[in-house]
Amino acid sequence: MLSRTNLKKKTRNRQRISPNRTFITRNPVVRSLKFIATQLAPTWRTCILLTSAIFLLWSYAAAAQQPATLDSVAQTTTDLRVGLDTMWVMVAGFLVFFMNAGFCMLEAGFCREKNSVNILSKNLVVFALSTVAFWAIGFGLMFSDGSPFVGFGGFFLTGVDNSPATADAYQGIFSALNWTGIPLGAKFFFQLVFAGTAATIVSGAVAERIKFVDFLIFSLLLVGISYPITGHWIWGGGWLAAAGFYDFAGSTVVHAVGGWAALMGAAFLGPRIGKYATDGRSNAIPGHNMGIATLGALILWLGWFGFNPGSTMGVGNGSLIAHIALTTNTAGAFGALAATITAWVVLGKPDLSMIINGLLAGLVAVTAPCAFVSVPSAALIGAIGGIIVVFAVGFFDSIKIDDPVGAVSVHLVNGIWGTLALGLFSQGDLFGADPAPALGLLFGGGIGQLWIQLIGTLSVGGMTVLISSIFWIALKAILGIRVTAEEEMVGLDISEHGMEGYAGFAKETTLGSATQHDFPSDIVGKTYQ
Repeated sequence: MLSRTNLKKKTRNRQRISPNRTFITRNPVVRSLKFIATQLAPTWRTCILLTSAIFLLWSYAAAAQQPATLDSVAQTTTDLRVGLDTMWVMVAGFLVFFMNAGFCMLEAGFCREKNSVNILSKNLVVFALSTVAFWAIGFGLMFSDGSPFVGFGGFFLTGVDNSPATADAYQGIFSALNWTGIPLGAKFFFQLVFAGTAATIVSGAVAERIKFVDFLIFSLLLVGISYPITGHWIWGGGWLAAAGFYDFAGSTVVHAVGGWAALMGAAFLGPRIGKYATDGRSNAIPGHNMGIATLGALILWLGWFGFNPGSTMGVGNGSLIAHIALTTNTAGAFGALAATITAWVVLGKPDLSMIINGLLAGLVAVTAPCAFVSVPSAALIGAIGGIIVVFAVGFFDSIKIDDPVGAVSVHLVNGIWGTLALGLFSQGDLFGADPAPALGLLFGGGIGQLWIQLIGTLSVGGMTVLISSIFWIALKAILGIRVTAEEEMVGLDISEHGMEGYAGFAKETTLGSATQHDFPSDIVGKTYQ
């Protein structure tokens, strides 16, 4: 117990405490800080102190920041628009790049397993070669300023350019692309994946009998020279663009050009051994894996949503992108359905290969007019494409153009159809495209737009056939473009690459439905040149 004397001393001590100390002791903030300092673990004390410091620094930075001005707001808005447009174009370009996987799977599945390694190798290496050729020379020939027929500069992606400036503010040598406000690198990448697609189309038509080295050389020449020259006429501000020719995403620029080059390659190579009997009858040589082929078709369908909508090369308010996605999907769907029905009626069965090619035919056909036609028009364009492709496959077979995957029927025939369809179904700038073609023949615009579409189709086709033929003839004379009969029989996987695609599986020894009586008996040892 406390004595009376000690109790008095404690009372006097309390009375000596200053009023300020009493306030501090009773202040809840001080008590909280004291609690933090004495009661919390060191880790918690450190976290709280760091958080407080960051908050104080941010507060100071916000207070020290200059007030927004009209110029700064405008610059920020411009930067955001450029960033958004660039991101959209790059993502669309990635989708188009992924189409390489689709072509790879489609072609491999449609062909025999003994050639699968060769096909996979071609489709993988071709984009690497396309990158080199388009960067070194192709992009400059296609998009730099020059004559109405070809560009004169911009090789190795060099030259004056102040992208993303547009219209009159643009200063540089790539004025054909001054309508899109994205950096030059984004412009190049998006156009590169299109160029690679054109070269990949050729691979399918010449599959199972072309020498690997010849295909690589031809791909370099196509992407570096032929494709850019005709592309300059249309997308590079050349004479066809000045005449009013329109091809929004490449039915002619990409697909028909690749198709024409593929047609000439298949013609110069000749058919595969056993494809045609001595009496002229065509023998089926079925593909080895329709599951992989179907996967490839689905990848291509997905990639087309970058191919067509991405060709806006800007976001805008998004309405044009959405419209193009709808027309693209609708045409592909109706193409697949129309080909299914047509094959069922004509061939007696709903052939899966025809369903796949019908889908691709519809997508190719709508590629040129996708921004200028309505959804019902896209459905009709796609359906006609699906019907055409079934008969086109039979036609080329009848004239002994051996195309293992139907690349010529899909890309050439429907590239032409889609380009002409623009002149029939165009509704001008109704859906937000600017610039836009005149109204099509079926919508009161007369024959004018259809006429220029026909002139462009014939001109691009004629030039591509000429240049491609020169390339194929030169390669045939210098290197020989076809493997020997023995190499073809054993398969290009072994003869060209020294490996198997399906190691450990039984090797194929037949020629589809062909028999020993369907082809000459002296093929062994024969060299095709």
